[in-house]
Formats: sequence, structure tokens, C-alpha cells
Amino acid sequence: MKAIDLRNKYIDFFESKGHVKIPSAPLVPENDPSVLFNTAGMQPLVPYLKGQTHPYGKRLCDYQKCVRTNDLDSVGDTTHHTFFEMLGNWSLGDYFKKDAVSYSFEFLTKVLEIPVNRLAVTVFKGNEFVEPDNETAGYWKEVGIPEERIKFMGEEDNWWPNMELTGLCGPDTEIFYFRSNDEIPTEFDPEDDRWVEIWNNVFMQYMHEEDGSFSELPIKNVDTGMGMERVTAILEGVNDNYESSIWRDIIEKIEEVSNCSYKGNEKAMRIIADHLRCAIFISADPAGIKPSNTDQGYILRRLIRRVIRYARNLNIDINSDWEEQIARLIIAKYENYYSEIKENKNIVIEVLKDEKIKFNKTLEIGLKEFSKTTQNLKRQEIYKLNGKTIFRLYDTFGFPPEVTEELAKENGFECDMEGFKKFFKEHQEKSRQGAEQKFKGGLADNSEQTIKYHTATHLLNAALKKVIDKNVHQKGSNITSERMRFDFSCDHKLSDDEKKKVEELVNQWIDEGIDVISTEMKKEEAIKSGAECMFIEKYPDVVTVYSIGDISKELCGGPHVKNTKELGHFKIKKEEASSSGVRRIKAILE
Repeated sequence: MKAIDLRNKYIDFFESKGHVKIPSAPLVPENDPSVLFNTAGMQPLVPYLKGQTHPYGKRLCDYQKCVRTNDLDSVGDTTHHTFFEMLGNWSLGDYFKKDAVSYSFEFLTKVLEIPVNRLAVTVFKGNEFVEPDNETAGYWKEVGIPEERIKFMGEEDNWWPNMELTGLCGPDTEIFYFRSNDEIPTEFDPEDDRWVEIWNNVFMQYMHEEDGSFSELPIKNVDTGMGMERVTAILEGVNDNYESSIWRDIIEKIEEVSNCSYKGNEKAMRIIADHLRCAIFISADPAGIKPSNTDQGYILRRLIRRVIRYARNLNIDINSDWEEQIARLIIAKYENYYSEIKENKNIVIEVLKDEKIKFNKTLEIGLKEFSKTTQNLKRQEIYKLNGKTIFRLYDTFGFPPEVTEELAKENGFECDMEGFKKFFKEHQEKSRQGAEQKFKGGLADNSEQTIKYHTATHLLNAALKKVIDKNVHQKGSNITSERMRFDFSCDHKLSDDEKKKVEELVNQWIDEGIDVISTEMKKEEAIKSGAECMFIEKYPDVVTVYSIGDISKELCGGPHVKNTKELGHFKIKKEEASSSGVRRIKAILE
């Protein structure tokens, strides 16, 4: 089986079509504090999709690191991943549907040599607000997709982002590949899961107005995305992503350290491989994320702990350096593409080891609590663990339910696993509702108020440097329309006096009504000018610098207010620890 160098094939093709390759943005957004991670290739480009001029022009392409955890429980099957690479190309007011369709078809059939009879597409069927996308369907016919392989679908499948959200929006067209050794059906059935989506072209064609109407945009954009892992597996002729060249050597290393075969242990090995790769990229990110109980740190901790749980299932010696062996293999695979993986490899190894040690202690505590619980039940002559008890062991002590079930059987107890699932589902629903604001991000949450909060983070960053220490740096942030949260490097809890001075300084600058100016310049010039940016190598050669008088100068993608007067009154609501060496401020604009 030949390994496919999909990244370079993709970039070379789109460069031949006049696109410019842009760097992959960090996993933790530096300039979109409304989300925990970049979940799609378009997220770092939001300001440019909204009309801001990109320094590299109107045709762009890249491969972007992404993390999505909404499908965490699906990882373990053949196709789902938490970390993945998204190949993307964009037209910012340049070409539109015809060329986008033509490029997609040419790349798939000519460069990747995928037979046309294995391809099918969907387009938007229209509704009471917007007409059917017959234009795109027509272009697909022109390039060679037969009519029976073109299906018109509703807004749930072929509209971005969704019909309820106001702002930029439009139809999309999804490309499917028949991933099966069965005879290829003549008629395309989108409900037949042998047809796998491999590419999505979004046409930002409309503005959804506040009054509910849809108007044509004068300048239209194309945003596309192709999943690296899924397409590589297809090209290499495997129906299991984890049997492709991306994963094969990682799975072999897990087989080696566990002395188990992949066959029969697929789920455990897929989870270990996937979660370790994701944890490596998160902990190597310039944001300096460490395992914790909140936000990105919580995701990182959960991933590592799931790895350890499934390693125990494979009877891996947890106290050995098994995780380091696998991690070093993964690092070697990616360090030539992503410099932070190489630069921060020692940090990554340390994070994995430390969390492994901590979680082993957690498991020991859980075992003691399990013993105490079962002894108490025996005294009452009860030999069944109810769902609430199993969930308490899991939620409070981090004790895996599968371990609870296994130990219960050994000790003559039944387990109400259905009851556990009920409590777990309720917990998931609460978590999902709480996370929706953090993960929706992008154009959907670029409201006037979040733009104000975004600008206020620049002032807060500058004030902390003056009041606390000039070496204070932003470590992360999260913004909703109700409040801002700002993480920064600091080795101590802020005193009341320090918080008061920071607050007063920010409000002083707001009251002064200082203009917010954006300037495009070469990266080297930005550094020389004193622009704030800890990880300058992540930016292209030409950057946008936002200046607020002589108070703040930062590399940033926007958007921002025009003048600090627009912000209102800044008030710190809380200051607390975020992780080791990192403090967190929660604040509002009144």
C-alpha cells in the first residue's frame, strides 16, 4: 500500500491555480477568543471572509490543525478523530461557483486519479427564503457528474452555517466518495453510508438580515474543506482510517508496547492513537495549555486520562514509559510540518508523564472508594450498584465505569449500567449546553458586543504589563456577548490594589477615546516596531498590526472597534488561578 503525500499534492495544485499558501494557525486561536480551539480551516480567516483585505491576496490555500471534541464518544470507530488536518482553499471575492467546482473536480479526478464513477455530490434544494442552487448543479453536470449522482438536499445538509443565524451565509455543495468494495450503484443515495463525504465547498452568497430576509452579497466568497485523514484512507484503499499510512506505524507501536494485536482490540488502540496525537498537538501549542479542570486544559486532561484507561484495558504497564515511546513516534511524523511540535517536544513528554502519574493516583483513590461502597452495600445485603453510584464513582473520583463493572462482577455485584447511561446522558446534555457558546465561534458569534470585548483584551493586556510586569503575556481568552475571560502569565494572585490599578488604567484609556488603527506591514517590520506577538513564526510574511495610541500594538486578525470610547465601562468581576503560572481575569463592559 503506497502512502499518499496529500498535503503537498493539494498545496501544489492550488498554487498552480494562483493561490498562495498561508501558515497553519495555532490550535488555540490567538485572535478569535470566542472558541476553545480552531475547529475548521475557515476560523482563522473570519475577518477576511467578512471583508478585511488579506495581505496574501484573494486566493489562499493551507492545511490547518483542528480539534473537535463534540464527537468524542464516537472516537474508536473507523472514521472519527478529535485532532485532524483540514485542507482548504479560499476565494475572497474572486472566483465563485464555476471555478470552485472545476478545481475540486480536476484535483480529485486528475491529480488524485479518483474514478468519476466513485463520486457523487449534493447541492441545496432551496426553501421559502432562497431558491434552489441549480447553478452549482449545472456546473457539476458540465464537468462530468451525471444527473443521477447529483442530489438536492435541505438546509440541514447543504446550508452554512444554519438558517436561523444572521450574517454571512449560503448554500454548500458536498462531494462524496463510494467507500466500499460492493458494486457501485448507479443512483446516489445520500442515506447510504457507503457514500462518504470527502470535501465541502461553501458559497458565501447571501446576507441574512436582522429582519429575516436574505439579500445577495455584492462580494461573494468560497470556503472549502477536505479532511486529510479520511481522504488519505480512501486513496490508500482502506476502509479503516487507522489502517492508512497516517496511523499504521502508531498502531504497530501500540501493539508492541501492549503485546496485543490490533485485531480484536481496535477500539482501545484507535482511542489511544487518536487521543495521544490530539494531546500532543494541544500541549505543544504556543498557548502553553496544561491539564486542568477548565476549558482547553480540561479537554487535554480528559484526553490523556482516556488514553490511560484504555492502556490499562490492554494490560500495558502503566508505570513504564509506554506513552513516551508512542508520543515520540507521533512527534517525528509531524515535526517537519509544524515547528511547534519539534520546539516543544520536551514539554509534551513532560505533560503526558505528569498527568499519567496524577491519574494513577486518582485510580487508586477510586479503588478505595469502590471498596468502601461495596462493603457498605454488603452490610445492607444489597448486591447491586445502581446507576447513580456508578456515575458518582466516575464523576467524582474519575473511576471508569467499565472498571467499576468489571470489579463488581468479580465481587458478586450486578451493575445498573442502563441507569449509569441515563445519568451520564444528563451530564452530557448539561455539558453540551454549557459548551455551545464556546464552540460555535466564527461568524456566528461576531456580534458588536464580542468585537468590543475583543478590543478590550488588548487594553487589559497592556494594563497588566504596566501594573504587574512588562513580561506578562496573554495565554488564552474566551469571549461571549456577556463577558470576557483573559488568561495571562503571572506567578502570583493579584492583590486588590493591583486589580484596582488595572481596572482604572483600562477605563482611563477608554475615556480618552483613542483611535484603533490597523496597519499592514512585513513581519520583520512588525517585530522591529515593538508589536506584541510571542509566536511570530505562526504569522505570514505580511501581517496586520492593531495599534491603540502608544498603549498597545499587537499582531491580530481583528475585528475591533474604531475608537476606545465605544467600549463602555470596564469592570473586573473575578481573578483566579487558571493553571500553573497562569492567572485568569473575568470582566465585563457595562
